[in-house]
Amino acid sequence: MSKNAVPYGVSSMVAPLRSVAVRRPGREMLHADINKWHYAKELSPTKLMTQFEGFVDVLGKSGAEILCFNDEDDGLADSVFTYDASLMTPKGAILMNPGKVLRKDEVTLHKGFYAEHGIDVIGAIEAPGSMEAGDTLWLNDETLAVGRGFRTNQAGIDQLRALLSDQSINVVQFDLPVYHGSAACLHLMSVVSLLSENMALIHAPLVPVALYQLMQGMDFTLLEAPEEEFEESGSLNLNVLATAPMKVITVDGFQGTLKLMRDAGCEVSVYPGDELSIPCEGGPTCMTRPILRR
Repeated sequence: MSKNAVPYGVSSMVAPLRSVAVRRPGREMLHADINKWHYAKELSPTKLMTQFEGFVDVLGKSGAEILCFNDEDDGLADSVFTYDASLMTPKGAILMNPGKVLRKDEVTLHKGFYAEHGIDVIGAIEAPGSMEAGDTLWLNDETLAVGRGFRTNQAGIDQLRALLSDQSINVVQFDLPVYHGSAACLHLMSVVSLLSENMALIHAPLVPVALYQLMQGMDFTLLEAPEEEFEESGSLNLNVLATAPMKVITVDGFQGTLKLMRDAGCEVSVYPGDELSIPCEGGPTCMTRPILRR
């Protein structure tokens, strides 16, 4: 790491978030061809930007340092969802190879960001491997769960396991269901969100049985969010960003899920996401690339 490098390292979903990277929505997203990008409705550019700025304001109040990817007009509508194109580990970043073809050029954006900030890149997922970081979930510092589905294939998982072999990190994999098919975005993180080191919010009907049993064996308390809110939100009620143990950010409007977390002791901050998040299938975890948690 160079003298002027940004401190980095992540091996947790819930350790205090010290540094995080975001990207402003660009012209391609604000004026998106909704059929091309698989968005649910025509978007209002003004309302979308207002909601993004509201989210960043809530994120800033957590105390995390906010870094920014460049905002050049490069035609990458989904690049606002910065979680997926790379994965941060304790020793540096791994560049992904997104399964959604329209997202593959985001890897170059992430590679440039890491070079600019002096952050080590320790490897990359390469074809025929595909992987999106939304299919990864840190269960603890030594255990990384990975979902195999339409966005992440076996070759990608095998490469990730090899890249992490010198960090004493156990990669455990689980198959994801077909659900709404290959065009929809169902990541492992769509059905499980950690709230603390031993508590998680889940959509029980879609959680792989082996993962459910593993988390029970690790003494996780598993909070089952209302099934109807999962469908109503397009899975976004489960998209919860922990900025510290039991301190989370999520999309507003899904009262049963919010009450469940608050009753469990969580401090919950919300932002409106009916224009930015729900139609575009990306919530607060998706819009952040954690750089440092400790």
